[in-house]
Amino acid sequence: MQSEANHNQFTYSVSEISFALKRMVEDNFGHVRIRGEISGWKLATSGHAYLKLKDENSLLDAVCWKGVVGKLGFRPEDGIEVICSGKLTTYPGRSNYQLVIDSIEISGAGALMALLEKRKQMLAAEGLFEQSRKKKLPFMPQNIGVVTSPTGAVIRDILHRLSDRFPCHVLVWGVAVQGEGAAEQIAAAINGFNAMENPPELIIVARGGGSLEDLWAFNEEVVVRAAAASKIPLISAVGHETDTTLIDYASDLRAPTPTAAAEIAVSVRDEWILSLMDIEKRMLIATKRNLQAREDKIIGLARGLPNPEMILGNSLQRFDDRSERLESALTLYLSNKSAQITLAASKLRDPQAIITAASQQFTVWQERLNGSLENYLSAKSQQVLLISSKLNPAGLLQNIVRYMQEIDKLSGRMPILINRNIAESANRLENMQRLLAGYSVKNVLERGFALVRDSHGKLIKRLSQTNQSEILEIEFFDGKVSR
Repeated sequence: MQSEANHNQFTYSVSEISFALKRMVEDNFGHVRIRGEISGWKLATSGHAYLKLKDENSLLDAVCWKGVVGKLGFRPEDGIEVICSGKLTTYPGRSNYQLVIDSIEISGAGALMALLEKRKQMLAAEGLFEQSRKKKLPFMPQNIGVVTSPTGAVIRDILHRLSDRFPCHVLVWGVAVQGEGAAEQIAAAINGFNAMENPPELIIVARGGGSLEDLWAFNEEVVVRAAAASKIPLISAVGHETDTTLIDYASDLRAPTPTAAAEIAVSVRDEWILSLMDIEKRMLIATKRNLQAREDKIIGLARGLPNPEMILGNSLQRFDDRSERLESALTLYLSNKSAQITLAASKLRDPQAIITAASQQFTVWQERLNGSLENYLSAKSQQVLLISSKLNPAGLLQNIVRYMQEIDKLSGRMPILINRNIAESANRLENMQRLLAGYSVKNVLERGFALVRDSHGKLIKRLSQTNQSEILEIEFFDGKVSR
C-alpha cells in the first residue's frame, strides 16, 4: 500500500521545484526590510555588488545591481550595520535564497559614528591629518576658489562677506553637496582647481548645516584624500560650528561656518586703510622729529666752531704775500734770463762769417796739404832714383810699385779726412744756432711773457720802478702796446 501511494505522488523536476520555491518566496516576501551587518562586500567588474547580511545566528546572501550601487549615499564596508530594502528571491543555480537590494541605509547614528571613527583612524594612520602637512594661508589672496552648491544660500553668504571685507576675484565650482555622486564631484573640484594653469590662491570647501547623513559626502575617503593632496591652501567650512567631518582634519584650516571661512580668508580693507594711514602719520611725525633733532645737533656743533674768517685769515694773507713775491720773482727771473740771452747773443759770431772763415782755413789747409804732398812725392822720387841706382832693375821696379801704391792710398784718404772735418764744423755751427735760438727774446715772448719799458725805453723789472702817471710800453710776441 505504501508503495502504491508513493507511485501516485506528483513528481517534480529540479527546475520545477526550484522555480516553485522561487514563486512562493517572492509571493510571500515581495518587499522586505532587513537589518544586518555587511560581510564580504565585493564589487564585481560588471559594477554589481555581492555581499552577505549577518547577525549573531544567521547569514543571508544579497546582491546589489549596478544601478543601485551608483545611487548609494555612502560607500559600504564590512562590519557596518545597515538596513537593506528589497525583494527576497531564490537563486536556482545554487539552490539558495538571496535578497535583491533596492536601497541601503546605515542603521542609526551609532553605526555611522562607528564607521566614521574607523575611517578616521585608518586615514590618520597614513599621516593625512598630520600638523606638519598643513600649509600657511595666503595673507591677502586676490583669487579664491569656492567648492559648494551653486544654488544654495552658502555661496551668497560667502560672496557677500568677501565683498564687504575685501573684494577679490572668486571662482565658484558648483557641486552636489549630498546624495549620489556628491563625494566624487567635490574631490574632482578640488583636483580641478589644483590642475588649473592659473589656480586660485586659496580654496574654500563649504556646505550648510545638516544631519550626519546629509554631511556624509565630506567623510568619504576620496574627498579627504583630495583635500590632503591639495597644493593650494584649503579651508573646510562644512555644517555648523558643532559639526565635524573628516575633511576638517585633512584641510589646512577648519572654519566653524561658511561665513567664518570668508572672514578668515580675507581681512577688512577699511581696517587696513586706517592702519596704514595711522602708520603713515606716525612715520611723518617721527621723521619730522628726527630731522629737527639733527638740525638742533648741527646748530649746537656749529656754535662750538671758530669763525671761518679767523681760521682762513692767516692763510689768505700768506697766500697774497706769496702771490706778490712770486710775481716779482718771475719778472726778475725773466729779466735775468733776457740779459743772459742778450749777453750770449752779443758774444756769438755771425754764422756766415764762421762758415767763410772755416772755408778760407780749409782752402789754406788744402793748399798746404797739396804743397806738402808735392814735396813729399818729390822727395820720395829722389829717394827712389837714388836707391834705383844702387839696386838691380827688378828690385827697383818692385819698390817703385810699392811706393806708388802708398801714394795712391794717401791720395784716397785725404778727401775723407777733409769731409769729416767739414761735417764736424757744420755740426758745431748748428748746435750754436740752436743755443742762440733758445736764448732768443722772441722765443721767450712767444711762450706768454712780456717786456715792460718806461717812456725812455728802459726795462722795468719791479713794481716800485713805476708810477701811476707814467706811460709804459709793453712788448708782446706779436707787437707792442702803450698804457
